[in-house]
Amino acid sequence: MSPTERLAVNTLRDRLPLDGPTIDRFLERYGAPIIEGERATFLYRGDVDEVWVRHRVVGLPDPLPLKRIGDSDLWAVTTVLPEGSRVEYQIEIRKGEHYERFNDPLNGRLAHSPMGSSSVCAAIGYRVPDWVAHDPEARPGTLVEEQIRSKALRRDQPVQIYLPARFNSAQRYPLLVVHDGTDYLEFAAMKTVLDNLIHRLDVDPLVAVFVPPRDRLKEYPNHAPHARFIARELVPLLTERLPLIDAPEERCLMGSSFGGIAAFSTAVRYPGFFGSMLLQSASLVFTDIGFEHGGGPAFDPVVKFVNRFREKPSQVVDRLYMTCGVYEPLITPNRSMVPVFRHTGTTVRYTESRDGHNWENWRDGLGDGLSWLFPGPQKFVYE
Repeated sequence: MSPTERLAVNTLRDRLPLDGPTIDRFLERYGAPIIEGERATFLYRGDVDEVWVRHRVVGLPDPLPLKRIGDSDLWAVTTVLPEGSRVEYQIEIRKGEHYERFNDPLNGRLAHSPMGSSSVCAAIGYRVPDWVAHDPEARPGTLVEEQIRSKALRRDQPVQIYLPARFNSAQRYPLLVVHDGTDYLEFAAMKTVLDNLIHRLDVDPLVAVFVPPRDRLKEYPNHAPHARFIARELVPLLTERLPLIDAPEERCLMGSSFGGIAAFSTAVRYPGFFGSMLLQSASLVFTDIGFEHGGGPAFDPVVKFVNRFREKPSQVVDRLYMTCGVYEPLITPNRSMVPVFRHTGTTVRYTESRDGHNWENWRDGLGDGLSWLFPGPQKFVYE
């Protein structure tokens, strides 16, 4: 907005005292949050003692307190939200001794994750990629559920195998191994994303195997049995049963957060077996520059693993696509690891988004990541 324009909420303040119908009309006109240039105004309406916006945006106070407008039941706070930003948040209230936290009742836009749902505030310039939504012209691939007996894990491991549309046993396909596979399917719409990107010729037809963990905090931070299952059981079995290209350059590991560590540590334990990795907001936490990691005991094996790699870096894949949100605490360690990976001779593409540590951020990064790792023909085809 131009310097001469006033925020809508300040114009409302000029009309004090406010009555209920005036507030009703204001909310009906503007909704919430109100986005004006690089300003976002969060609102809450209710008879309470205190209100906050709760979020996980690095650099923005959390909780972010709202102030009552006059003597009304409308509360507001305005903050800077740069162009292209996307923020997930909730509202917290206090009434007497009672505290409660919930999604913004004035905002119907929600994001979902294994932890539940959150409200979404999107700044000017942010758009959900068009390849996220179901495209009726895109032929759907197939998901096949399997139980694989694993000696390494000492259990039956469920997986879901994605076969692209027009799957042909006479053709050979690259393989993508996806950690937190069930979550990628449910919260990042990854089957729809693959269908659309392959249909649009942005991504070559590929086979993907979606692998969920049983005990994520145990199996994902540099866990030898997990790595052995992926590299010595899962991939050989799929290569035997499916028409896969049996070459490292056609095998890719991917994961987000702790799943990124699972992918990375598997590649370290089996260097050269996978040709590429896709790491999204990977938990690349280290302490070799003299600070406490602050992540609790669950991060101890992660830190030990990353510290050891930083001490003696080695090339474990040829190509690496990394992405991280600038609003998440992991932005600094991710940025710091890029030159470490490049020093080993790995070709690295690193991108950042104005977003946080969440599934829709990782979803939005799939298009660029997959099309760089598995580039499609991007030309007309005739059937």
